Amino acid sequence: MKKVGIKFKAGGKVYDFDSGAFVLKVGDHVIVETEQGLGFGSVVVAPQQWEPKTSAKPLKKVHRLANEKDFAQRDKNLADEKNAHEYCLKCIADLGLKMNLFSVEKSFDGNKYTFFFTSDGRVDFRRLVKTLVKHLGVRIEMRQVGIRNQAKMCGGMGRCGRELCCSSFLEKFEPVSIRMAKEQSLSLNPTKISGQCGRLMCCLTFEYQTYQELKKNMPKIGKRVNTVSGRGKVIRHNAICNRVTVRLETGMEIDTTADQIIKE
Repeated sequence: MKKVGIKFKAGGKVYDFDSGAFVLKVGDHVIVETEQGLGFGSVVVAPQQWEPKTSAKPLKKVHRLANEKDFAQRDKNLADEKNAHEYCLKCIADLGLKMNLFSVEKSFDGNKYTFFFTSDGRVDFRRLVKTLVKHLGVRIEMRQVGIRNQAKMCGGMGRCGRELCCSSFLEKFEPVSIRMAKEQSLSLNPTKISGQCGRLMCCLTFEYQTYQELKKNMPKIGKRVNTVSGRGKVIRHNAICNRVTVRLETGMEIDTTADQIIKE
């Protein structure tokens, strides 16, 4: 059996499917079987041999390669999503609901719309759903998500000048803490270590373990140490260069390598 990696959205998760007898390559567009019906996706991981475990859930199959009619259906769905988004915004304003609608997705077969929104609390959207069902004539799902998921779905540019990590390659969010910024000697100014979503930047996790490893043999900040220039207190680390800054008892600051600290 061969499995192939399929994405339904640019920044979405990669799902494994049984490629069957199809000869696929990265970039191909396919129609696949999903729990919600048929879906339109793109191949992002080439087919590879795979031996399923007896306890593993069987993979759903690639139904067929996408044709011109499927591309036309996808384009129609995108236009319908835009219209549904505009209509829902109007309904939200009319009903006075405190919710931020930011995305609408229509299933490929057109039998369901999913409306994604953020809100500070719970929202009673029953009247809104009734209005949408009456107007659109299909099943409606309202899905409240976190602010980080909103950034992932909407995309954007980070302060580094590149596309947001969450919308380009991250498949899931890892826990991020202020301790990670401290460990890397970064500014603790919230505006400098927060992403577009207002939460701590995901990239703080990328080098955290490396910094922990580099600083294993360094004296901690605040510790009093002896140097060739005299006794003082460690005030800064430069883990990448294996150097520490020490303020001597005379008030002078010196920059030295960690291995030149005289152990007591």
